[in-house]
Amino acid sequence: MDLRAVTMGLTFAFMWSSAFTSARIIVMDASPLFSLAVRFLISGLIGVGIALALGQTWRLTRGQWRATMIFGLCQNALYLGLNFVAMQWIEASLAAIIASTMPLLVAMATWLIYGDKLRPLGVLGLLAGVAGVALIMGTRISDGVDLFGMLLCVIGVLALAVATLALRGATSGGNFMMVVGLQMLVGSAILFVAAPLTEEIFVNPTLRLGLAFAYTTIVPGLMATFIWVLLLNRIGAIRAATFHFLNPVFGVAVASVLLGEKLGLLDIIGVAVVTLGILAVQLSRQAKPQ
Repeated sequence: MDLRAVTMGLTFAFMWSSAFTSARIIVMDASPLFSLAVRFLISGLIGVGIALALGQTWRLTRGQWRATMIFGLCQNALYLGLNFVAMQWIEASLAAIIASTMPLLVAMATWLIYGDKLRPLGVLGLLAGVAGVALIMGTRISDGVDLFGMLLCVIGVLALAVATLALRGATSGGNFMMVVGLQMLVGSAILFVAAPLTEEIFVNPTLRLGLAFAYTTIVPGLMATFIWVLLLNRIGAIRAATFHFLNPVFGVAVASVLLGEKLGLLDIIGVAVVTLGILAVQLSRQAKPQ
């Protein structure tokens, strides 16, 4: 993994992790699915516009179209949609911790579905990740966390893992920004249908809503997704997914600074165990003979 890939990964991880805090702020003043649908519409149109300005076309490969549809459904409509809804009841830091398990899910899926072999270090990493998540969730449940909100985040991260694996088909054929823009429009279309069916739409115009919405639309929404697609193309899904191990650290840090959220000792231990588990899985992948 070269320096450019590391820089891209770190940048992506921070942008992605900060989205949990901005989402938490948004749902204080607006209905979650409707606000997310509007965000995707704006980000998607900007992305397509930039792609056209760069000379990219709508002529995607069959694999890219398939990945674009799956990514739009699984990441945007399901993962982010469920997280936005859950953020009405749970803290941004907990959502970030749950999302950080995505690399473990990707590694397990490639092991079970694609037949990739896991070395002993990788197996230990998966076990450590499961143990860390169990510790965090057990602590939160005993503290009275909203179980429905936590369940939505769990379902969401499963959908995110599917989206990450689906992007294997989007990393060939170029037109990266077009793929980014189109998958956001797919998510927007789905959420515009889902919003009036599942929630009471409201918007309370405030300065914090405007700033959070603008930030999440441009930075985590457009820039982070574009960097993510480029990173997948550069180093592959398994290695790229490793940067999600930074989500708990960055996510908790941003939530602490902006929202005043705090973690208990067992939460901190759980985050450390999950982080080490993901790192172990990545190291086992790098150690695998080529």
